[in-house]
Amino acid sequence: MSTSKPYTGTQAVLRAISLLKLFTDSQPEWGLTDLSEAANLNKTTTYRLLTALESEELIKRDTNSDVYRLGPFAITLGSRALRANDLRTLCQPELKKLAALAKETASLELLVDKEIFILDEATADRVISGGQEIGSRWPAHATSTGKAMLAALPDERLEELLPGLLTAVTPHTLTNPTIFRQELAKIRTRGYAIADEELEIGLVAVAAPILNYDKEAVAAISLAAPKVRLDAERIAELGQQVQAAARRISVQLGYPVIGNP
Repeated sequence: MSTSKPYTGTQAVLRAISLLKLFTDSQPEWGLTDLSEAANLNKTTTYRLLTALESEELIKRDTNSDVYRLGPFAITLGSRALRANDLRTLCQPELKKLAALAKETASLELLVDKEIFILDEATADRVISGGQEIGSRWPAHATSTGKAMLAALPDERLEELLPGLLTAVTPHTLTNPTIFRQELAKIRTRGYAIADEELEIGLVAVAAPILNYDKEAVAAISLAAPKVRLDAERIAELGQQVQAAARRISVQLGYPVIGNP
């Protein structure tokens, strides 16, 4: 029985991608030695890969400090990916209306395995807001959008994700599987999720899932604000606003809704 072999050059491509993934908001620049150690590659291999990436402007080296950053074409690719995303384009008007109505930050987020990925955001005119960087990833179980989407998953898929998922991010993060399942049941009944200082102390967010024509959750939108601005009544009000916006987007995706969205 023959086994398939990777295409020539695949290993180099995967290694180059692994280097690019190490450049994050919290670690936007790297020295050669630290990067090679983080990527578990020797310095010679790392240098060759960086040189190739630099030639295509995916990486840029600062000649003064000798550190590497993402290059101009990496930024161009990221912008193209965002513009090309139909869901983002569809949701932008609703995000802007939601942020203006609530006077809080509205976000569009996707579930990627066990994490939430921020795809787009509309901010309100506030000095202190609940905004996060587009492209940020957070543990799904500690976010309102993550809980909203997890609550919409089939039971078998949810059970696949739960093991190892419920780690503590703050003292308020739900880590007990039984309590977490009960929380998801409440979300299904209520129609929106709440994350009360579960991701960050002082931050509260509410979210509702966006459903497609197959009634599958493809994304979620949220409103986030500092806890000092929110009491129970205000949280419920924001929950209803985000639920209504998610419903209007779902209708545009073909979700069958009876009555006016």
